[in-house]
Amino acid sequence: MALLVKVNEIDNVAIAVQDIPKGTELENGIVTRDDIPQAHKVALSDIAKGAEIVRYGVVLGYAKDEILQGSWINEHMLTLPKSPSVDNLVHGTNIKAMEDLPMPTRTTWLGYRNKEGYASTRNLLGIVTTVQCAAGVLKVAVENIKKELLPKYPNVDGVVAVTHPYGCGVAINAPEAVIPIRAITNVIRHPNFGGEIMVVGLGCEKLTYDRVLPPEDITPENVLTLQDYKGHDAMMQAIMDMAEKKLQKLNERKREELPLSELLIGMQCGGSDAFSGVSANPAAGYAADMLVRGGGTVMFSEVTEVRDGVEMLAARCVSKEVCDKLAAEMKWYDDYLDAGGVDRDANPTPGNKKGGLANIVEKAMGSIAKSGTSPIVEVLSPAEKPSKHGLIYAATPASDIVCGPSQVASGIGLQVFMTGRGTPYGLDVAPVIKVCSRNEMKDHWFDLIDISAGDIATGEKTIADVGEEIFNFILDVASGTKEPYSDKYGFHNDMCIFNPAPIT
Repeated sequence: MALLVKVNEIDNVAIAVQDIPKGTELENGIVTRDDIPQAHKVALSDIAKGAEIVRYGVVLGYAKDEILQGSWINEHMLTLPKSPSVDNLVHGTNIKAMEDLPMPTRTTWLGYRNKEGYASTRNLLGIVTTVQCAAGVLKVAVENIKKELLPKYPNVDGVVAVTHPYGCGVAINAPEAVIPIRAITNVIRHPNFGGEIMVVGLGCEKLTYDRVLPPEDITPENVLTLQDYKGHDAMMQAIMDMAEKKLQKLNERKREELPLSELLIGMQCGGSDAFSGVSANPAAGYAADMLVRGGGTVMFSEVTEVRDGVEMLAARCVSKEVCDKLAAEMKWYDDYLDAGGVDRDANPTPGNKKGGLANIVEKAMGSIAKSGTSPIVEVLSPAEKPSKHGLIYAATPASDIVCGPSQVASGIGLQVFMTGRGTPYGLDVAPVIKVCSRNEMKDHWFDLIDISAGDIATGEKTIADVGEEIFNFILDVASGTKEPYSDKYGFHNDMCIFNPAPIT
């Protein structure tokens, strides 16, 4: 087994497949000058002070001091390069033809058809609050619904309480309030809720029903205000009664064979390491290409984790309109970070760095790989719904627990989540498949990680091998024939709605 992984022929660094002791002679005759931790970088040649450090064929940064061949390169040894400009981006120079994408091995799946939009991967009763004040009541009510009502409706997969920290104490008319309001509006109509609307409010909040529902949907059948009821028992009974009527309708739904064009999935990564861009993310990208070739729609996100590759994404945009939207979203986020007094390199975590990622440039190059190679047909603002089929970039924060809900608001029926360091993250609205970047992670969390892409790093499997495995698992989970570990254990994170607007 090779000890190093080099991505691009012009790279002057490679990453260690496993821990390498000082004094080890590598396959290219280089002798390590330090102990090299797994996934960390080794200098393949002498690098002068101020010279470029290159991985993925991209400049990760500049050497703060001279680095000798065989040395360990960590995050403290690089100066961050300037952020690429979003002005005058060139679109359409790297558009891959559909016939050049990998052919899907399956072209149908079993889902619940909806009257409009994408199909459901799950048949859920979703109950959404307008304000955090109602969250405690709703959580108790949902437990009662699960215990007393759900057993009577075997065709319903579950009941989900969508609670969030928004709705009151906020500048509801602030310009950026459009983002959380849009997110809540779209979650109410998530495909996995089957068109059944159930919204619980308190009665004095700023996020009133008319901000998240059209007039025709603000009816006693769809909305319930806690302050209208006299005491605990009355409000609980009202929620139970409304829920049962919704469950009766949802119980009539059946899975049917559907084309891939009815499926919308999200790609996300978190707890990344230096293997993520070598194994897990490229394999997920291959699966994404298979889905797009078959007519499916794939969404990827995380602004700071694509920002340094914006020119690469622009080259894949199918039109100037799409490219201009990409540039506008990048610029908005640049300004958002600047207003907070930080730059894009505030993104990497201690775990990322322990996993060999030196800075946000290196992290971004690996992150982009999960998008595959398909043309980008649309760019969305946070929590917007797609209007196209194919590969879509949805601008969201990179934080796992904010990106996930943002993709949910955009309507994903399932998410594929790549990780190097490991995370128990999950979503209750849509199933989450975990793919890890190295076999050690799978061995350690053997009953938490669904698929390991580690054999790509060791050379035992190809990106296509694991990509096809991910593709098939996506369709099995979407069809309800397999269950990811996050759903098996009920590991579901809170619905953290992205809110850049002021809290008053």
